Amino acid sequence: MVSPQSRLTVNTDHFLSEGRLSPADAAVALIVVDGTRYLMQLRDQKAGIFYPGHWGLFGGAVDEGETPEDALTRELTEELQLTIDSTRYFTEFTFDFGFAGHRRVYRRYFEVPVASAALKSVVLGEGADMRTFSASEILSMPRVVPYDAFAIWLHATASQARRAG
Repeated sequence: MVSPQSRLTVNTDHFLSEGRLSPADAAVALIVVDGTRYLMQLRDQKAGIFYPGHWGLFGGAVDEGETPEDALTRELTEELQLTIDSTRYFTEFTFDFGFAGHRRVYRRYFEVPVASAALKSVVLGEGADMRTFSASEILSMPRVVPYDAFAIWLHATASQARRAG
């Protein structure tokens, strides 16, 4: 795998390079590897997606008639060829895009525990790279999708509190 400072050419114009965006409800995986690391995707550098060229979590849009759980299963199959055994709802963020003529959308996060041995069979089907990181590494990196970083911070601090309590 490539380092966080990947060979990807990065556009530093954070506000104009995305092109036309279509906010949608999303299901997202906090893929927790061996209980301590998070599997992240380096998002493609292309128009039409939020935060191109940033490290983010795997997942995607919930299609009409689909449950968030079904969307997560579909997305992880498409993006990683990963079949998941279990998920657990973790949290949800809501974004109001009314200012741009769109509706309110949610980004629902699920914890997906995975053993490191299972990563040997994953195939990156979307994105420029993938890698596991500790929460500390993620939170100190400059180009991480901010709401995914916040979800990881919440997850990591909740995990620490459970272990301490």
